[in-house]
Amino acid sequence: MRLSVFNVLAFACALVLATHAPLLAQDAGQAAASNGSSGINLMPQPTELTPGQGRLLIDGSFRVALTGYQEPRLQRAAGRLLQRLTKQAGISFNDQLETDASKATLVIACERAGEVVQSVKEDESYTLEVTPQNAHLSATTPVGVLRGIETFLELVTLDDKGFGAPAVTIHDHPRFAWRGLMMDVSRHFMPVSVVERNIDGMAAVKLNVFHWHLSDNQGFRVESKRFPKLQQLGSDGYYYTQAQVKEVIDYARDRGIRVVPEFDMPGHSTAMLVGYPELGSAAGPYSIERHWGIFDPSFDPTNEAVYTFLDAFIGEMAGLFPDEYFHIGGDEVNGKQWKNNPQIQAFMKAHGLKNTGDLQGYFSKRVVELVEKHGKKVIGWDEVLQPGLPKTAVVQSWRGPRSLAEAARQGYTGILSAGYYLDLMQPASQHYQVDPMEGATANLTADEKARILGGEACMWAEFVTPESVDTRIWPRMAAIAERLWSPEDVKDLDSMYRRLAATSHWLDSIGLMHHTAHAYMLERLTELQPTTTLQMLDSVLEPVKGYAREGAREYTSLTPLNRLVDSTPPESENARRFVRLAADPGANQGAIRKQLTAWRDNKAELVPLMQSSALLQEDVPLAEDVSALAATGLQALDYINSGKPAPDSWVTDQKEFIARARKPRAELLIMIAPAIEKLVDAAAKSGT
Repeated sequence: MRLSVFNVLAFACALVLATHAPLLAQDAGQAAASNGSSGINLMPQPTELTPGQGRLLIDGSFRVALTGYQEPRLQRAAGRLLQRLTKQAGISFNDQLETDASKATLVIACERAGEVVQSVKEDESYTLEVTPQNAHLSATTPVGVLRGIETFLELVTLDDKGFGAPAVTIHDHPRFAWRGLMMDVSRHFMPVSVVERNIDGMAAVKLNVFHWHLSDNQGFRVESKRFPKLQQLGSDGYYYTQAQVKEVIDYARDRGIRVVPEFDMPGHSTAMLVGYPELGSAAGPYSIERHWGIFDPSFDPTNEAVYTFLDAFIGEMAGLFPDEYFHIGGDEVNGKQWKNNPQIQAFMKAHGLKNTGDLQGYFSKRVVELVEKHGKKVIGWDEVLQPGLPKTAVVQSWRGPRSLAEAARQGYTGILSAGYYLDLMQPASQHYQVDPMEGATANLTADEKARILGGEACMWAEFVTPESVDTRIWPRMAAIAERLWSPEDVKDLDSMYRRLAATSHWLDSIGLMHHTAHAYMLERLTELQPTTTLQMLDSVLEPVKGYAREGAREYTSLTPLNRLVDSTPPESENARRFVRLAADPGANQGAIRKQLTAWRDNKAELVPLMQSSALLQEDVPLAEDVSALAATGLQALDYINSGKPAPDSWVTDQKEFIARARKPRAELLIMIAPAIEKLVDAAAKSGT
């Protein structure tokens, strides 16, 4: 019998507490010290926050009232607030809104209606005042109300007197107008339920753009009634009906999030050409790509039938998606089919197009005209920044901030994605230190900086499934959300990680599954056997970074993603805490020794468990090395305690071993190895 979701979550929490108690206790102490008595762990950090005295108790008498402008979206938002509180606090609330504001605990006041179709100009500001007696949330528009509701919900915590929110006054507004998450559903399809729960997560951290990457070489994912062979032949049966698309759009709008569709062209278009090969730059037939990478198939920019097709297709999709922006992709066109097609080469010569970049510029210009004909504005990846691109286009920079700066200098608006690629498995700290207004953009003029709309994280789906996608997005997405919402000077990494830990667990109550999915996947690897020892190993591992997995073995879209590397979170909180401990072995020796002993002794029970699972056998060397690294750390502590330096031969041997242990195995990295090396260095200098 499989564990239920709630049992898995409880099981996961118990494992964390059981296996990492020394480190968690230390983190809790530091959190209390750095946070004072306010207990306020908000992410994103508000623009202005003034703590008050006391606390508003949240009990069964809690009531909500709406005043000022009202609409069904606000009423639904207030209803969700009560439902979320019920789930978060386990207290049943009356779902009926209070009609007499004087009797309400939380009064929500909205000044006026927002935009019919939310845009980058929407006012998202709000003010929230909480006292021990009541709370008042005011905003100009419904979207501002939605942002303030999330802040209020995150304020609610449990103490010795029950659930409540601290007294506080918050004035808040976003730094950037564009704060997005791109989800690739082409390489691995994501059902509506997965999309919607991640939209809930986006709303919780005040993101406002869901960029839906709906077509690529591996699949076309939207029902087209004008061109049904797109989904019939290009999707393997996995696509969204137009009714489902409308459901997601309505769901997102209810949460203050715009939905921007992307249909990638002229490259990354194999799945579209499967049904309509006559539009390609080489003779068909075409088939859905099963591997990852950059492929040759592309639309033929010299074929007028292509533009007739795109005119009708864009018209249909523009009618389906109400947002003012329409993403045309435009990235990674290798131009091979164009170079090998005599007719295309003749066209280029006749029109004075010197290279394939010029030809792509010609294509982009024609497509922009079609998009604008249907009332939309174009977004494209930074390869679309070619001569002749209309100034109305928005450039999305994925190759680096230089292209963002160059676009701004040329008069284009832009958004930054470089540095926010969640699929590359970088730590939250690395994403957090990327700023759309720093680096190449820092020296822009005020007018040029005003053209930078914000940023957008990307979740490309080569190595994620509906089961694992939450673990790859969250909680790191919250750190990026803070960078894009909070004031520029909010940069303290210790504060970020403290608040991120609290936000990560708060997101559980919203329905995200980054914790539950992780626990479930570990349980599957052991076939229902206890996973405590595996969790201890997994807690110090991270997947390889960047694009290293693509070269590690042959993967296709049909390869099962059910190994340890697929369940291991992108960032090891346990290793990060241990690195901090190991930085001062004298002061933290007790906690260090306790943790090292647990890691060293874990192997005895873990290795037999791993050898009994075909999916875990490849990871046995990792378990052995973690145990050996812990033993090395314990020896280093003994030398440090002796007051005498460790022998040179021992230091040399351990350094060589650590260098080997730092290399990836089974596409995983042991993240405590650098900290063990610091202990060895300290042992080498002991007493000197």
